[in-house]
Amino acid sequence: MPQTLPHGSWPSPLSASDIAGSSPRFDGARLVGSEIWWGASVPEEGGRGTVRRRSAGGEVAEILPAPWSARSAVHEYGGGAWAPRGDGGLVFVEKGDQRVYSLTPGEEPQPLTPGGLGQRFGGLTVTGGVLLAVRETQDARGTTHDAVRIPLDGSASDDPTALQVVASGTDFVAQPALSPDGGEIAWIGWNHPHMPWERSELRRAPLGRPDEASVVAGGASAPVQPTWEPDGALLYSDDETGRWNLRRVRGGMVTEVAPADADTGGALWVLGSRWFAPLGGGRIAALRTNGRDELDVIEADGTSRGIPLPVSSHLLIEDAAGSRVLLTGAGSAVSSGLWLVDVETGAAEAVVGGAAPLPDAWLPTPRAVTYPGPHGPVHAFVYPPTAPGIVAPAGERAPYVVTVHGGPTSHVAGGLSGSIAYLTSRGIGVLDVNYGGSSGYGRAYRERLDGQWGIVDVDDVLAAVAGLVAEGDADAARIAIAGGSAGGWTVLAALAGSDVFAAGISRYGVADARALAADTHDFESRYLDGLIGPLPEAEAVYLERSPLSHTDRFAAPVLLLQGADDAVVPPAQSEAIRDALAARGIPHAYRLYEGEGHGFRRRETIIDAAETELAFLGAVFGFTPPGVPPLALD
Repeated sequence: MPQTLPHGSWPSPLSASDIAGSSPRFDGARLVGSEIWWGASVPEEGGRGTVRRRSAGGEVAEILPAPWSARSAVHEYGGGAWAPRGDGGLVFVEKGDQRVYSLTPGEEPQPLTPGGLGQRFGGLTVTGGVLLAVRETQDARGTTHDAVRIPLDGSASDDPTALQVVASGTDFVAQPALSPDGGEIAWIGWNHPHMPWERSELRRAPLGRPDEASVVAGGASAPVQPTWEPDGALLYSDDETGRWNLRRVRGGMVTEVAPADADTGGALWVLGSRWFAPLGGGRIAALRTNGRDELDVIEADGTSRGIPLPVSSHLLIEDAAGSRVLLTGAGSAVSSGLWLVDVETGAAEAVVGGAAPLPDAWLPTPRAVTYPGPHGPVHAFVYPPTAPGIVAPAGERAPYVVTVHGGPTSHVAGGLSGSIAYLTSRGIGVLDVNYGGSSGYGRAYRERLDGQWGIVDVDDVLAAVAGLVAEGDADAARIAIAGGSAGGWTVLAALAGSDVFAAGISRYGVADARALAADTHDFESRYLDGLIGPLPEAEAVYLERSPLSHTDRFAAPVLLLQGADDAVVPPAQSEAIRDALAARGIPHAYRLYEGEGHGFRRRETIIDAAETELAFLGAVFGFTPPGVPPLALD
């Protein structure tokens, strides 16, 4: 007979400690001869970025030893913090000083770039013995960006003039790519106030002569990922038709490559992101996203075929060679992992990660839903409470946590994570919402949020909740909303603008739009021009939209989680909300995590945050989660 227990009090075999190791963070992967190399964050070492390799025989070894940590801080989000050197060695960006180093196995890393100049590097690539990197310089003049060629002989370690500028002329540059003959470079550039997914340009120039650059595509669209084919043709993806689709430039002529009503591309937050890769012979491995992600092989004649995979969420192509494709991502029944796929046989092997956090009987089956909203359809995924042999008391409907992703250009695709299973296995449902502004559904869906941040996102989340409640399985009186960064803004705005939610969880969320515009880093310093409006003309709108302006409307308990070293959304934002809640006597709790930035990486932080969130839900919804210390609300 099944055991009857109230929702939220179901015993689960998945602990917060399991979550810390269930969804590894990857920073690129490469096929290096017969070996596979990958970068990953190590939660049990304070989030240190390491690089590991797996031999043809399956043995795994660490290439980058402690205490070295590969992590770029360009744009604060980094990416591309390491690359194979091409001769068995490694180049990487050291987190501590942001210099580029070269490592020969068995020897001490040697610096390749100068120190003490306020420079950061990221997006490393080595092609034909040429090391390219995106450089960010912060000095008395402000913040500037370019791409440089870094000598591998170390001559630039004490001579900044030895760094050769290869891409410049715009406020930002990304994804520098060297042609097969080594004579030309292509890259993506964009200017304030635009973000790279709004307006950018694909440029190309002779190597070392960026002043001779020509614009290949963009201006009114957002091209991404210039990639050279072996014969010298240039591939890229552009969304000028409303979807990121592939283009090929050969002999000055641009042709479309297998256009589809799906996106091969995404928001360029992280340097090094890739959505396609040439396979040789004119064939291309390409990700296509329309809600969920899939891997397609585009043949030389333009026909394409899908490769069935166990993963369909947050996919990125890391590398490809012949019929082998390396990609990262999660699936509906497997957590995030690095996968080696043979596109000829369809075989998919998890190199690292990719395991189910729980036996199948404990895993919720995500259900894609679309609900009507005041601004158009709203896409989401529902994860019902799931545990074998346990049922809720008759008539008790499930509490739900509505999760709101960040960006706001990110998107969710029905992939399983340890944090979702942590809730569903305890009898708490999850509704994961792709509100207007999310990527994965085309430019028009993203642009729904233009000028409407704090309105459309809130309306869409409320519409999704209304649709969920109308289906009859969710307890309308026990619905919480949770999100981080831009998702935290939506959490706070929804709490201030409606009475739908019984509780809110904000992880490093934006509370004051004016303060964000004034305090945040250069990459996002003009982002709000498009999401809200330009300052100072739109100052009244900033004031009206900011949750901090409407703390008198807060009534539900709030949990605030914040990294002490967050340079994107500083602690002052969360602390201003905390102080306002305290002044009004609203139950709340605040956790400040030392050593954490924008997003949590340390094992102890991940564990404490998960347990604190669960205890908070128990305190608000009236259940006692087993094995978790109770949380006292201020």
